[in-house]
Amino acid sequence: MTVKGEADIIIVGAGVAGLAAACDLAQAGLAVHIVEARNRIGGRVFTQSEALTKTPIELGAEFIHGSPPEILDLLRALQVKPVATSGDDWCEQDGQLSECDLFSDVDSLLEKMDDREPDQSFLDFLRRFGRAASEDTRQRARRYITGFHAADPALISVHSLVRSIRADAKIQAEHAFRIQGGYAVLLESFQNQLKQTGVPIQLNTPLERLQWKRNQVVLDCNSEGGRKTYCARQALLSLPLGVLQTRGDQVGAVRFAPDLPATKKKALNNLAMGKVMRLTLRFKERFWEHLHPSGAKTLAEMRFLFSRQEPFPTWWTQMPNRQPIITGWAPSHCAEALSGKGATVVLSSACQVLGELLKLAPPHIEQLVESAAFHDWQHDPFARGAYSYVKVGGDSAQQDLAAPIENTVFFAGEATDFSGYHGTVHGAIRSGHRAAGEILAVRTQNRPRSIS
Repeated sequence: MTVKGEADIIIVGAGVAGLAAACDLAQAGLAVHIVEARNRIGGRVFTQSEALTKTPIELGAEFIHGSPPEILDLLRALQVKPVATSGDDWCEQDGQLSECDLFSDVDSLLEKMDDREPDQSFLDFLRRFGRAASEDTRQRARRYITGFHAADPALISVHSLVRSIRADAKIQAEHAFRIQGGYAVLLESFQNQLKQTGVPIQLNTPLERLQWKRNQVVLDCNSEGGRKTYCARQALLSLPLGVLQTRGDQVGAVRFAPDLPATKKKALNNLAMGKVMRLTLRFKERFWEHLHPSGAKTLAEMRFLFSRQEPFPTWWTQMPNRQPIITGWAPSHCAEALSGKGATVVLSSACQVLGELLKLAPPHIEQLVESAAFHDWQHDPFARGAYSYVKVGGDSAQQDLAAPIENTVFFAGEATDFSGYHGTVHGAIRSGHRAAGEILAVRTQNRPRSIS
């Protein structure tokens, strides 16, 4: 089935970048059509509702980092106020838990990174400049890179880390918030805007082949109803980095005809997809409230728990919401080890770590679990990882990936954000606005001028 002439532009991918771009373009009067490989919108934003209390359970992005206008402006229009996380942070040291400020020493070490020097990996930086720091600080710094950035310290670019730190400072990203109702609230807002402007979203329709020449694209897609071909003047690809890097006959791979330019291929090689496995556990009760790991103080106000215990070194509660829910975070090589193992192995591994940290028998922890929710993003053919980072020497990679091909094929998604906000929801939304602006600028330039 060939669909012709229905749209000015086809957007591939209904994650927040694609949705944001679609809203901008539709409001500007363009006919927009979205095709999405999954059976839902949102991409790596994936909110489920907990069965008993209807508490939102995020399987992908969860936090708002700081005060990004891309998100706060949307929430303000919805009259939704973000909820600040609160509570005590705990660290495990030599098998004991104590209150801590994990990043105080790490920040002083990170401040030594300099993007005026030749680029290097974080691991090389640590070897050169971390000698004055304690072994504990160096280990915490490595865990920050693998945990927060989901990156390999031997690969990630120091230049990119400096850009991210500067960008984060502008929005006070050290403060974390949640959306009451979860990120599904934003998705619903985007969806309502698109309904009002008549933008169709075709789900279960993965793109397999994109043929392009200047001012013309032909998209060959597979769908439940059979193969579909979409034709338009332009296409916007809002696909995860891991999908764009996929080649051959693997599920989710996109073939380009003609092939991608050399600058695009180089950009893809200079970026990497971080790996994360997160598991959210709902317990019968908040059993940790009564534990006394540090003298008289209990874990009743626990927000984050940081440790060296793998494969789940980081944990957090829903504080200030006192639900009996804890989320475990397995980053980088830990996620890689768990990927594809299935729910039983992931749950058992998590309960083993949590039991060791809280000095409770892992079988007892598992007996207290009422439900568990996780999504294997590495094993997901339409994600192939969690979020992107820049490899050493890839200073221009994000900008090169974002650049349009002959003003015909455009790119959005968190991996194309080159302002320091890659790997975030607001960075993805920002990239969608940027791509929409590029498309509208091209359309304005090509518009015939009237003769008076």
